[in-house]
Amino acid sequence: MIQSISLGQIGQTKLMESKQVQQATPAELTQSFGQYLQTAIENVSAQEQNVHKLNDKYLVGQVDVTKVLIASEQAQLSLQLTSQVRNKMVEAYQEIMRMQI
Repeated sequence: MIQSISLGQIGQTKLMESKQVQQATPAELTQSFGQYLQTAIENVSAQEQNVHKLNDKYLVGQVDVTKVLIASEQAQLSLQLTSQVRNKMVEAYQEIMRMQI
């Protein structure tokens, strides 16, 4: 059975009431985004550790090779996604630094 890859829980969207709009401060948004990224990186790390555990169990004969391959592929895809997100963040930062004020 293939399990879905999760990069953390995304907060539920809140419905805005007709004339009451609550805005978060930039510091709160930065902290929230930082926590989201930290959770995502921890999940990728946990997937990699899971692959190592399954590999060890496979060597002993406790796990089928298909489970090892699936877990390995999931971890690889998560790592590639993390790498692409990092690249886009660096590009965005560089673009912001090139802006003239």
